[in-house]
Amino acid sequence: MAKDKTLEDLFYDTLQDIYFAERQILKALPKMARAAQSSELKAGFEKHREETEGQVERLQQIFELMGKRAKGKTCEAIQGIIAEGEEIIEEFKGTPALDAGLISSAQAVEHYEMARYGTLKTWAQTLGLKDAVSLLDQTLQQETNTDKTLTKLAMTAANQKAAA
Repeated sequence: MAKDKTLEDLFYDTLQDIYFAERQILKALPKMARAAQSSELKAGFEKHREETEGQVERLQQIFELMGKRAKGKTCEAIQGIIAEGEEIIEEFKGTPALDAGLISSAQAVEHYEMARYGTLKTWAQTLGLKDAVSLLDQTLQQETNTDKTLTKLAMTAANQKAAA
């Protein structure tokens, strides 16, 4: 075990993790939008895909600020969350419960991202990376808002439809 690893190394490592995750999410969102039954949920996934493109760009800016090449590191956690979402699409296709399942999958993704971005923002503050703090905070706010929107969609329509 290397004893010379620092918080900056951990920050960079986690940045690579979320960069990989965001790029996987970009691939998954169009599938989720196609599978969604309600037009509101479809629109929500499409809007979030556009936001995710901006989030990837912000991550690229942070790599640049650090003088490092933007590259991802395989994130098995996000791969597992996305795979669960694909299972829901397969198993609940054509049922009233599909949208509720899609929302639950999307929220699992959001909560993972919120945890990662919250941690990265705190570490960036500790490391004095002010520009990175601002970029990470923008993304964290978007992820939080998306989560709130998903909760609202679940509570106002999808869950009741699934229970009927």
